[in-house]
Amino acid sequence: MFTNGCFDLLHRGHVECLVQARALGDALLVAINTDDSVRRLGKGPDRPLVTEGDRAMVLAALECVDWVTSFHEDTPEALVAELEPDVLVKGGDYAEDEVAGAAAVRSRGGRLVILPRVAGYSTSGLVRRLKKQL
Repeated sequence: MFTNGCFDLLHRGHVECLVQARALGDALLVAINTDDSVRRLGKGPDRPLVTEGDRAMVLAALECVDWVTSFHEDTPEALVAELEPDVLVKGGDYAEDEVAGAAAVRSRGGRLVILPRVAGYSTSGLVRRLKKQL
């Protein structure tokens, strides 16, 4: 299993997605955006809130995560093509045609799984709530 994201301020929505992704197979590789890659995504001038090394360490400590790596590009498409996962997993905030690497996975007989989004959980939402309280 392969999934990816920023995973800035890890929350319940992230963890539920990771647990479900791991349940789909024997091992889960999580690829995180580097700090520069997160900045290019336009999530805000203060993002990421948590550095790449710290995000990787927290993810690696989760029982459901077997490996963590990072990617510098805007999408993990090249990494997916190189690693050739059998299953590419994304959270429900993506449409099938928006998932980088899906075509490469499918071309080798693999599959794309989009998991339902956990309502009420997002890092951007947490950041907005924190800013209101300050």
